[in-house]
Amino acid sequence: MLITDKKQADGYYQALLSRDPSYVGVFFVGVKTTSIFCIATCRARKPKRENVAFYTHFKDAMDAGFRPCKVCRPTENAHEAPYEVQAAMNLVRDCTKAKITDQQLRESGIRPIFVRRWFNQHYGMTFQTFQRMYRINYAFQELKTGKTATRTALDSGYDSLSGFGYTFKKLLGHAPTLNMETAVILIDRLTTPIGPMFVCATDQGICLLEFVDRRMLETEFEDLQRRLKAPIVAGENAHMKQLKLELEEYFLGERSEFSVPLHTPGTDFQNAVWTMLSSIPFGTTASYQEQATRLNNPKAIRAVARANGMNRIAIVIPCHRVIGKDGSLTGYAGGLERKRWLLDHEKNHCESLRKRKVSP
Repeated sequence: MLITDKKQADGYYQALLSRDPSYVGVFFVGVKTTSIFCIATCRARKPKRENVAFYTHFKDAMDAGFRPCKVCRPTENAHEAPYEVQAAMNLVRDCTKAKITDQQLRESGIRPIFVRRWFNQHYGMTFQTFQRMYRINYAFQELKTGKTATRTALDSGYDSLSGFGYTFKKLLGHAPTLNMETAVILIDRLTTPIGPMFVCATDQGICLLEFVDRRMLETEFEDLQRRLKAPIVAGENAHMKQLKLELEEYFLGERSEFSVPLHTPGTDFQNAVWTMLSSIPFGTTASYQEQATRLNNPKAIRAVARANGMNRIAIVIPCHRVIGKDGSLTGYAGGLERKRWLLDHEKNHCESLRKRKVSP
């Protein structure tokens, strides 16, 4: 939303001049003379007051025609976990067998209240829930190797089997002594040049990659859990690590294709459409009509469009490469400005990647 209150905008301008870190993510400033937008702590030369506009979300700035600043990288740094939060998350990941207490956080120079507030705002869960999910996921993997529930409970930092059993059942839907073949869906958060995203994966592969501000995201999580008959818990596996590496290379302009395994529950028609999407070459586009024709069903344009809309794995399954028959941009769950950014990014790097492939 554009900030129209003059007093509020003047306050934001002073925060911009002083590079106040407490305003990072609170506003995004668009510079009219350069068509760039920044966060409060940007080191670039400060614009005049009459040449700026303030927005409450980076997506609003992009919709207004501004592009991300290459100095402060607003779509990444406004949502990237601050040092204290990242340190707290590392403590959890490095110590999956015990609960991290507030005292341990303080001893590591981390403010517990700051971490709790950040998690509620950016993860949609409490820090304690994040911890419990990691510990239960670790316990689940231990139980699958044949370890007893009692031994696993004690090794996971629980004082009693009953407490462990209650938490395990609450998160995974069954007792720790039953259905150990049941799958789980792991979820983590990552940042990109066009905004933060959630990534989900099973043992089979990546099953979701969506921008955190995607409409109806909660409904999408519920549908995924229903289709896979598995709960979502915080964690990370090899597929997610591979995806993060490949995405980094993609955004650097060093990768045009993804090789990470995917897990795409859906109908045969939907999977046929998603496979067709993945065959659209990097740096090019196709229309819904062209997709339907390639599927030998030229009248199924609306069905193809619906299947595109049901794609849960953005960027990797490139639904952003689908445009209108007249060449216009069409609907994109991540927002049309993100779609435009992705198409421009691929167009700008297409030639260099092609030369790299054909070079001896």
